[in-house]
Amino acid sequence: MFLVSPLRIARSRTPWSPYVSQQPSNVSAREAEIAVEQRHVSHVYDRLDQLRSQAEAMRDRGYEMGHGANREAVFEQATMLFERDMMVFHANQVLQSLDAEYEGLVFGRLDHFDREVTYVGRLGVRDAEFNNLVTDWRAPAAAAFYQGRPEEPMGVVRRRVIRCTAARVQDVDDDVLMPSAVPDDMRVVGEGALMAALGRARGEKMRDIVATIQREQDEAIRAPWRGVTEITGGPGTGKTAVALHRAAYLLYRNRKQLGGSGVLVVGPSPVFTNYISRVLPSMGETNVELRALGEVLDGVGTTRMDTAPLAALKGSLRMRKLLKRALREPPPDAPAEMRIVYRGEVLKLDAAELAKVRRRIHSKVSQPNRSRVRAAEILLEALWEKAESYLDGTFTPRRNELITDLGERIEFHRFLVTWWQILTPEQVLGWLADRDMLARTAGKSFTAEEIDALAASFSQAFEDPAQGPSVADVALLDELRVLLGHPPKRRRRAAPDVAAGAESTGAPARPANYDEYSHIVVDEAQDLSPMQWRMIGRRGRYASWTVVGDPVQSSWPDAEEAAQARDAAFGASTQRRRFALRTNYRNSAEIFSFAARVVHGIADEAELPDAVRSTGVQPRIEVAAPAEFAARTVSAVRELLDVVDGTIGVITAMDRAGDAEKWVAAVHDDRLRVVGSLEAKGLEYDAVVVVEPQELIRESTTGPRALYVALTRATQRLVVVCSEQSWLP
Repeated sequence: MFLVSPLRIARSRTPWSPYVSQQPSNVSAREAEIAVEQRHVSHVYDRLDQLRSQAEAMRDRGYEMGHGANREAVFEQATMLFERDMMVFHANQVLQSLDAEYEGLVFGRLDHFDREVTYVGRLGVRDAEFNNLVTDWRAPAAAAFYQGRPEEPMGVVRRRVIRCTAARVQDVDDDVLMPSAVPDDMRVVGEGALMAALGRARGEKMRDIVATIQREQDEAIRAPWRGVTEITGGPGTGKTAVALHRAAYLLYRNRKQLGGSGVLVVGPSPVFTNYISRVLPSMGETNVELRALGEVLDGVGTTRMDTAPLAALKGSLRMRKLLKRALREPPPDAPAEMRIVYRGEVLKLDAAELAKVRRRIHSKVSQPNRSRVRAAEILLEALWEKAESYLDGTFTPRRNELITDLGERIEFHRFLVTWWQILTPEQVLGWLADRDMLARTAGKSFTAEEIDALAASFSQAFEDPAQGPSVADVALLDELRVLLGHPPKRRRRAAPDVAAGAESTGAPARPANYDEYSHIVVDEAQDLSPMQWRMIGRRGRYASWTVVGDPVQSSWPDAEEAAQARDAAFGASTQRRRFALRTNYRNSAEIFSFAARVVHGIADEAELPDAVRSTGVQPRIEVAAPAEFAARTVSAVRELLDVVDGTIGVITAMDRAGDAEKWVAAVHDDRLRVVGSLEAKGLEYDAVVVVEPQELIRESTTGPRALYVALTRATQRLVVVCSEQSWLP
């Protein structure tokens, strides 16, 4: 296996890459050093070609082993088939890693005090004699690439960033950590590798930062895996990238503990999860699950957003009490009366008596869907009590005989299945579209206005097939899933189904709503409602956690309630550690200084990061009448597309995003995106046009914080189109 084990890695001399290369005198120092690194990088890619050929041969041999296997021979050939599957799976994993890491595989070099050289890259590579060619960035020997500094050089004289396109070295950039130890024959070239990386144009997907991880970020990435690791920081501090790199690092170092049970990454929206989707595969990790909040519950996927006040209402823990009361209600189509004849006597239970029986059942069971047998027993007991009240000289039933006789009757079972139904979460939540039922279950916990808003929302979600549930509804559906329980299933013997030559994934199928993840990453954690924390907490009963957020960007109005739900979700994870990222690498200093003004007096100054990059370009405000917004937005978009190489984002209030899409429809450029304010969370663009800030403030329960988020999405240019400027202090 070519991947380097963290326990076996060792630095090695690399005779093909000495400090000084023999170059013509007219070649510059930079060109000479690029040539030095090119020889080593070419050597590495030659080795990759060999490894690819070996993996392909292994896969082909595996397929040949399975040739001719059939259903009748499965059990006789079990050992051979298992070996076949493992061989094919392993070969495909190797090929997958080689493909994922091919671009820019080698990105760093460490020249140590003892003149040993360590190359750092996306994965570990050894030659045929097991000599180390590249050290995986996650290995302990690579830590100095990220953690070394002049005050603590960690034995490193020169740290070099190598920028490659595929197998071609484009540039090198050096930092000297031990100036007094630099040999006479060591060349030092370039400066500003980080700033150069930060200035690169943004694309549709987030890039990994393995070549530019900074010390404060690296400390969070390499923190122990157990317990809860909280990473906080303002816009542009790299929180999300650090969390994803941490997931890759933990899987590399603790694959035995974490790999089998799996890692779950939860983000705020599908737009966000799509944006980050290439980061982990680019580091060779393809088995991590990425889910948006509207996709956490299996079988449900939604992007529809409620208004901020309505989402806050649905996210409150008050909803849990409401849901528990709702499932105790009889289904709207349940029979209101039961009549059954026993030995000539009509045994009748009216609506009030049936309601009493229902309450008695709920007092004795925890999950109704798993309790139909118990419900039948208690209903039969109620029928006996009714019969007992009819006792006279001619009607003298015996308890056991009555219960046995009625319990075997088809009419009793027909009544039972309609009166004590197996319910789905969607059914129960759909009941609450009935305002009267909602008012009964809400009790005094909700105001009349809140009941009206909830009833209207559930009516839209569950009575209009074109709508469906909102993102906030998903957590309610998941709560009901647990409260209702799954009905017991009959065991069925599954026939073996092995196809000759079939490709094995090597991973066991997980049950629906899997709750045994070994590690959970939650991004934009400051926006999760208490009900959403409960939903995610169920998936992490045995997990360690990485939680990423920024209190200043929070859209949740009751921070204390959310914090309590978050702590409950962590369960038995008692080890807690916190890392605060203080440097804003995304925004130019001009843009961030402008954005910070809108939260002045709301946010603690200590919570705001320091922007380290200046472009000299100030944000621009364009005041216009609302009727002119479309033309002004299109004009700004066209201008920005001309002056930046990367992506352009148009950010509006959620209910204006559809209009903005129409405004820019005639601008045919795949670099342009339109997003609502809630969808903008975690994203970044080279340039941004924010339309009517007051609308973003009004739609949020936390006011200017939503605008702060929108203004900090831009890395180079920012234009604000507005009707007035009272939003800017």
